[in-house]
Amino acid sequence: MKRVLMPIAALALLGTAACSNMNDTQQRTLSGGAIGAVGGAIGGALTGCVWCGTAIGGAVGAGAGYLYDQTKKGNL
Repeated sequence: MKRVLMPIAALALLGTAACSNMNDTQQRTLSGGAIGAVGGAIGGALTGCVWCGTAIGGAVGAGAGYLYDQTKKGNL
């Protein structure tokens, strides 16, 4: 399980470190996607489909980050 989660965690850290030239919406969407991917990978490892969990978690996390930003700005 460690062999699968280590590259995903490293990718998540690189993704969130690359936020310096982005606006707030882009930063929240990217970091939400990275956090969701890691959470999905952990959940997927427990259920047997790590890549399925990563894809679903990343998509849900990115959407949640975007919705949070839009709600905070009062657009929703």
